[in-house]
Amino acid sequence: MSTTASDLSDLLPTADQVMEKLALAEAEKAEKARRREALAETEKKRLLDALTKPSGVSDEQALRRVAKIVERAVSNGLTEVEVRRFPNTLFSDHGRAINQGERGWESTLTGLPKEMYEFWARQLRPRGYKIKFQIADWPEGRPGDISVSLKWS
Repeated sequence: MSTTASDLSDLLPTADQVMEKLALAEAEKAEKARRREALAETEKKRLLDALTKPSGVSDEQALRRVAKIVERAVSNGLTEVEVRRFPNTLFSDHGRAINQGERGWESTLTGLPKEMYEFWARQLRPRGYKIKFQIADWPEGRPGDISVSLKWS
């Protein structure tokens, strides 16, 4: 059986055809990445919106949660436990006053961090617990998330 020149040309696409196929595949990958990024951004915005609103948790519910957290930490020999991290965008100065240890840093709190601080002041401080807000990480040398820890030592 003899093959013709046209049959042979069907075996291997031209360099231009290969490059076109690669470009289409890259464009498809980029579009998928863009959609993932948009979805992640939407989810991040939804979470930030939720963190700026009241939690709806009563003092009694919060005390029960804190009791479990403290009990677990004590059983592990700890005298301090990180209870939550927040994006620095929930702080009016993005954590600058916390990082500098400035007096009145608590006035920079908003949303759930403020609610947690106020709960601590009402319910936990009278019981001898301390609260600590600090910069938890430093992406690109700038303050990142802010952690909230509870201490009892």
